[in-house]
Amino acid sequence: MGISRSIRTAVIGAGPRGTSVLERLLANWASTGPAGTLHVDVIDPYPAGPGHVWQPGQSRLYLMNTQSFYPTVIPEDRELAEPLSGGTFDQWRELQQRHPDPSLTEAERDEVSGLGQADFPSRALYGRYLRSTLEELLTRLPAGVTVDFHAASATSVRHAAAGPGEPEAAPERSSVRFDVVLDDGTVLTVDSVVLALGHLAAQLNAEQRELLSAAEELGLLYVAPAAPADVDWSVVPAGQPVLVRGMGLNFFDVMGQLTEGRGGRFQVAEGTSELTYLASGREPLIIAASRRGTPYRAKATLAGYYPGAVQLRYCTEAAIAKLADSGIRPSFDYDLWPLLHRDAIWAYYSTLARSQPDAILTDPAEFLRTLDEALRPHAHSTGRWEHTTESVIAVHVREVHRLDLLGLAAPLAGRSFGSRAELDAAVVDYLLDDARRSALGEDDAVKMAIGALHHGRAVLKTAVADSGITDESWVAGLRGWFESFVEGLASGPPALRAAQLAALARAGIVRFVGPDPKFGVDRRARMFTAASPWVGGGTDERLDAGPGDAGTDETTADARLGAGTGAVTGAGLGAGRPAVGSVTGALAGGFGAGSAVAGSAGAASRPGTVRAGSALAAAVTATAMIEALAPANRVAVNASALLEQLLAEGLVRPRLMMTAEGIPVQTSGLDVLPHPYRPLGANGSVTEGLYVIGLQLSAAQWGTAIAAEAKPSSGPVYRSGQRTLRDADEIARDILDR
Repeated sequence: MGISRSIRTAVIGAGPRGTSVLERLLANWASTGPAGTLHVDVIDPYPAGPGHVWQPGQSRLYLMNTQSFYPTVIPEDRELAEPLSGGTFDQWRELQQRHPDPSLTEAERDEVSGLGQADFPSRALYGRYLRSTLEELLTRLPAGVTVDFHAASATSVRHAAAGPGEPEAAPERSSVRFDVVLDDGTVLTVDSVVLALGHLAAQLNAEQRELLSAAEELGLLYVAPAAPADVDWSVVPAGQPVLVRGMGLNFFDVMGQLTEGRGGRFQVAEGTSELTYLASGREPLIIAASRRGTPYRAKATLAGYYPGAVQLRYCTEAAIAKLADSGIRPSFDYDLWPLLHRDAIWAYYSTLARSQPDAILTDPAEFLRTLDEALRPHAHSTGRWEHTTESVIAVHVREVHRLDLLGLAAPLAGRSFGSRAELDAAVVDYLLDDARRSALGEDDAVKMAIGALHHGRAVLKTAVADSGITDESWVAGLRGWFESFVEGLASGPPALRAAQLAALARAGIVRFVGPDPKFGVDRRARMFTAASPWVGGGTDERLDAGPGDAGTDETTADARLGAGTGAVTGAGLGAGRPAVGSVTGALAGGFGAGSAVAGSAGAASRPGTVRAGSALAAAVTATAMIEALAPANRVAVNASALLEQLLAEGLVRPRLMMTAEGIPVQTSGLDVLPHPYRPLGANGSVTEGLYVIGLQLSAAQWGTAIAAEAKPSSGPVYRSGQRTLRDADEIARDILDR
């Protein structure tokens, strides 16, 4: 790089992304042996390394959603400058088990001592790894490098005024400078700025503002979207109903704090493998709601992050490269999804033929040969492969074992329930069935279909990045329906959480609202309300009982009669593409090829609907409501003084994309030019010297929230796995080359 001058840069955000940028700056500086100096200002009100989300002092009930072998902040790419120190989380875990760092707390030593490679660490322990990695890195600073940490928030970044003897508008990119103003009054003048902002608070949407306003007026408790570790859970009253909206990953954080966090305990029931819950008496009655009516499906028990039994045949990196080489900018729905759809079908039926050969009406080997031919893409075929595949499946596979892929994400679709007890029983059956399937791992056909989607998601992250697909298919396809669908299947919690939720429901600690819930406020009764149009107002004494008083085994068993967990069969949708519309509507449909049964246990779907108005009779009420959701990751609504200033003064802008109707829509992320990622200003020009990494790239990259993936010991290594570390390296090299 031939550096022989002084460089000063600011990294705003000291969580994993900011730490990665710092690590790459030091590694690249050391690898070139430059003359001169490098000074790095790292700015974050939270401790550097863990940042906001991964604070080591938070509750150990908050688990990561990846196992020990997965995350890293240190790259393993030999094409990049060699790291000065550190390793993956799993390497750190093994080191701490052999030679514990004396600075570890007792809780940290206890957790790490029993933590296995395939276990799910607490977020607190991952934060300790991040802090340890940064501390070690700072002991290896190369000559000429200094680092200052500022425990403050950056409130503005502006171009610095020209100094004495400097031109007012220096044309060279190396002469650009910025003033970074902190909320403690400090002003840092630097050559470049990296925005590694991570998770930010967000303004409430209109409905949330109305709920908050009503809560303040009526004396109710409303917990807005927030990082779970930021919430004071002690304000939620014991023994009283509390509505919880959202049944994704944040829901399980809420669940843990209001049960185990209050002294309750799970134990294995005698003579069975099912969990039971011993209440402390301090729990509220949790009434859970989401669009699907059920939580995310739990992760399968696997030796690695991806199932080894599944190998992509169609949605491969080679297939994506072939599209690019042909000059084709693919559409998600018409070009990419059909490839991944084929992989999911093949993964399901090849696993079914292997693990449950009795499900195949004919010779399993002959069935797979015929299915392989039906799935194979034919360049000049005018027929619809889904119809051919569906015909093959109808001949060879018993009806009860046929796959409804979209139905997996909406297991209650098409069903109605006469009472809340009937609904609760159906959800418990779903949870137990899902936990059973998770335990089967690579021998369960449903989990392997999901495993194919999981593999494919890693391929798609590379395929769709940097305008890799058309704008309209990003908006309507990838983000419009697929993201919600695949997250509900492949981004679920550890299987233990599903078993725990089932135990809580059986104990009467958790109840459910049902699909497509509507929320409101009954001002006369001074209550929040929630109701599902699919749950009737039948007699249900359990909701009036306190938590832990209602869920006897006998009552639950009676209620469960006839409440199976099958999902409705969906009609085939053109070109393997879901109907355009709401997520709920899209997920309620099937995909044609092999769509009959959702692949879950229980009786067939109940026909019919609940009469209009009956949902009112079945409405649940509570004086407390919790949004089990993360704050919206949208730069236009993030509650950040810095982002607001940058947007207002035109140094950055949100990205606009065009819909199929030619209507521009504002996306969630910043408009950027790769590589490295630099924001475009309001006038469309690049803001030189300013860089972006992480969540604010959500309009250029898909799946920006997940950590970098350590190189697996076996199986495929996807380019998307360490993408964020390559992003950090590109930024570092550009800063040092300026």
